[in-house]
Amino acid sequence: MRHIDVREVADAVQALCQKANTILPPDVYRALQAANANEASSVGQMALQQILDNADYAQSEGLALCQDGGVTIVFLDVGQEVHFIGESLEEAVHSGVRQGYQASFLRGSMLDRPFNGKNTTDNTPAIIHTRIVPGDHVTITVLPKGGGGDNGSQMQMFTPAEGIQAIRDFVLNTVAKAGPGACPPLIVGIGIGGSFDSVGVLAKRSLLRDVGTLHPDPDIKALEEDWLHHINQLGIGPQGYGGRTTALAVHIETYSRHIASIPVAVNLQCHSARKGTATL
Repeated sequence: MRHIDVREVADAVQALCQKANTILPPDVYRALQAANANEASSVGQMALQQILDNADYAQSEGLALCQDGGVTIVFLDVGQEVHFIGESLEEAVHSGVRQGYQASFLRGSMLDRPFNGKNTTDNTPAIIHTRIVPGDHVTITVLPKGGGGDNGSQMQMFTPAEGIQAIRDFVLNTVAKAGPGACPPLIVGIGIGGSFDSVGVLAKRSLLRDVGTLHPDPDIKALEEDWLHHINQLGIGPQGYGGRTTALAVHIETYSRHIASIPVAVNLQCHSARKGTATL
């Protein structure tokens, strides 16, 4: 059994919040560079170059990549041989978010109530997803998720009789409806399977993969490639100015399902695909 003081968790979350909000991950940056090199639209190229310039400036000056601090999504993969000591684990995560956002002067986007709420001013509370895994380590991933991408996201329950074509049409229609409001070029995270309550988390977890890494299952990989091709034929383009780069990648994650239903969730990630991971 390994003992970990929750203050270590709070410190790690604080550092990840600061890093994720100011430094675009290398995989995202490379994908944007590749898209810029291949974009046929001159206006689309201009938009992509501005995104890259913004990332360079944010990193060099320690400033926010985006004015929207987003909802702070925190994934905790907790080794089953770990014993936490100190205060509440969840309170430690919230404390880390609070300190990280305040120290870097990041915008607080969270309201304390869904209706007539007041801004908590420090972006707490976080949304926490905890998973028990083998081992004696804790992996913490912070995903600041902006409002535009989530507002354009959708979930639907399909019957098996509707088939893959109906799911593909749902994915394409979700991207088309979101349009420029989701701040393309997008990463399109898709969860298929599980249940009504779990498929949204599955879609969000897919956004943690390095951009453009394909699914190991050849059938799912083929869907990722095909759907990305069709999404980029929609003509929305970078920031909605038109072009061939509406999405940088399609990431599909799957889970077993009930024989009578196929839950599908599409979680759109904007071009400012912020994320950071640390292991304790």
